[in-house]
Parts: sequence; structure tokens; C-alpha cells
Amino acid sequence: MSKLFSGISLGGLRLDNRVAVSPMCQYSAVNGVAQDWHLIHLGSLALSGAGLVIAEATAVEAAGRITHGCLGLWNDEQEEALARIVRATKAYSHAALGIQLGHAGRRASCQSISTRSTREWLDIGEGAWQTYGPSATSYNEGWHTPVEMTESDILRVITAFAQAARRADRAGFDLIEIHGAHGYLIHQFMSPLTNKRTDTWGGSLDNRLRFALEVARAVRSVWPQSKALGFRVNSKDWHPDGLSLDDAIVLCQALKEIGVDYAVMSAGNLVPDAKIPRATPGHQVAFAMRVKKETGLTAMAVGFIVDPKLADDIIMEGRADMVAIGRAFLDNPRWALHAAATLGVDPDYPPQYVRIRPNNWIGFTTAHPGVVAPQTFKQADRPQSTTWDRPSAESKK
Repeated sequence: MSKLFSGISLGGLRLDNRVAVSPMCQYSAVNGVAQDWHLIHLGSLALSGAGLVIAEATAVEAAGRITHGCLGLWNDEQEEALARIVRATKAYSHAALGIQLGHAGRRASCQSISTRSTREWLDIGEGAWQTYGPSATSYNEGWHTPVEMTESDILRVITAFAQAARRADRAGFDLIEIHGAHGYLIHQFMSPLTNKRTDTWGGSLDNRLRFALEVARAVRSVWPQSKALGFRVNSKDWHPDGLSLDDAIVLCQALKEIGVDYAVMSAGNLVPDAKIPRATPGHQVAFAMRVKKETGLTAMAVGFIVDPKLADDIIMEGRADMVAIGRAFLDNPRWALHAAATLGVDPDYPPQYVRIRPNNWIGFTTAHPGVVAPQTFKQADRPQSTTWDRPSAESKK
């Protein structure tokens, strides 16, 4: 039997299965406000069969956006736009909805993916803004030089994370994932490659981890225990002078003590001269496995996981508790439903899509060669009994 499609609890949150849709930037917000695109995008992914869908990296203050098109959660308009998406999506889907909160630090003030050509950063004439970082060192030649954050700046951003968490709660999200990887602000504070401070926010590993842990404490203090809190961890910098997996273990142990419910183990993208190995299927799973075994923290694996059998094996073999999948869901927004069929699992389909359940659609095996629907699959040629076949009065508000 498939373990991938067994339930799991993250803190007080119960998920139908162990498949998560990773946060994926859409660069489609206006002044940080979610648009109809986000409703269509997240709504579609919530019908994918995944147990958890996490909205893209969302800045806790304007200076923390990666681009002009990034989501934000620092004002009422942004909160209400996201609340509308949550209400509409939950009217039709059982999937838990999460949001990733972050701050880009020195990697802010960039062009959107679709407009990047020979450079990533914005020029003044393109609406560039002042960036911030633990130290006044730029990402690379030509990039903005960030302002070294003062104690007041640091406390402001920590408070901004907590305030964004309160807004996420009011908007109806089930889960928050703090972004502490991919070369953004929290990661910048943790790594000796980017943190050159000599005060209590830099120097030793304990001091460099302080910002990350204070953010986690601030968010946990306002985030309900009935909801899940996660942290996207940088497993290693892929640089001889950078963070190691041993450092990530220390961080995860401290996060568990604070009350963080899970860690998703990613890596790299901090400095341009990092030697990142070529991606292969499951290439970062070993990071999750070590965190799971050494800390007992629920571990989510990432890294070129596109094959359902690989995803299931990762869970069956105890290498991770969940898998988080990104681009495979953009390519195939029904990835989890198709994965279930491949693994011999018959999940509940949205009533509107019940006709494409393997045993209800004669064309399924043609569309999915090699996948044979077991005879144990439900044979009903009608929508299953469910409470989500029509929007509630509350969801229409």
C-alpha cells in the first residue's frame, strides 16, 4: 500500500496525504495585492489531490519583496485579497492552505522572471528600492549594495513577521512556512558568507542563528497551536566557507524546541560562486532524512521529485515524512490524482471531476499509458457524497 497517500498531522493540523505543493512565485501581484491570477492558480492546485498547497513567498514588508510583482502581507488590502482566495478555494477543496512568509534582504529589488535579460536587479528608472541585509555586501557585481541593518531594523522586521502571521490567521490560512533559505534575508543572517557582523547578531553560529530563531519565536507566539508552523531550511551553502548540514541540524533542533512543526530541507542560492551539483531526482532527500533521524522534527523533502514511485519510496523507506513538489505541479495540475492512480490509490475526486476517476473514464488508460486502475477503485458514476460540492453561504461573502 502507498504511504504517500496516508494522512499525517503537522502540529494541530491534519492532512489527507503527504504531498505538498511548494510555494512558487507568480510575479503577478500589484502593490503586493493578490489578483485573480492567484485565485485561478491556487484554486487549480487545490484540486490537484495534494494534501497541502502553500502560496508563494509573501513579503512581510515592502522592502522585502523580490520583485514589484511579489505578494505582500503588511496591509489590510493585501490581507482581504488573500482572504477572498482562501474562502473561495476552501469552498471546493479539502486541501490545507498555507502561505510562505519571507523577506528577500539583499536579493530584493529585482526584475520579474519574464523581464530578466542580461541582469536580474532593477535600475533606478525601473523602480528600484533600497535593500537591506545583515551586512553591506551585495550579491554580485552590479547588484544593489544593501544597508547594514541596525538593531532597530532587525526588530522591525521580526515584528513584521509576527504581524503578517496575525494577518495570515485572520485570512484563514492553515499553515505558515517561514522562508529561511534560497539566499534571502534569514538565510543571509545565518551564513558566514553574508553575515560579517561583530555584534550579537553575527560572528558565532549561535549569534548568526539568532535572527532566524527570533523570527520563529515571534511567529509561534501569535500563530494558533491548532495550525501548523514550518520553516524552509537551508541545508548547506554548497561553498567550503558556508553553512553545512551540521549547522542546519543545530538550527532544526532549536526550531523544534520553539514549537516549529516541520522543516522542509532545501539548499543553495546564497552566493553566485557556490558549486551546486547538477540536479538529479531526489538529490536533496538525504538532507531531510538526516534531520528526521537526528532531531525527530517532521521533515519534508524537496529536489526534483517528479516520479510518483520515487515520492512513495521516500516516505515508505522513512527518508522523509512528506514531499514538497513544485514545477511538476505547474506542468501537471492534477499530479497528485495521477500519482494516486499510479500507486493504486483511489482518492476522493472533486464531484465536478468524478468522471475522470480511472474506472469512470474509458480514456484514462489511453491518456496515462501503463497505469492500470485496480478493481478495488470506486465504480460510482456519480459524484460522491461530500460537503464541498457547492459553495457555502459563508464562502460567498
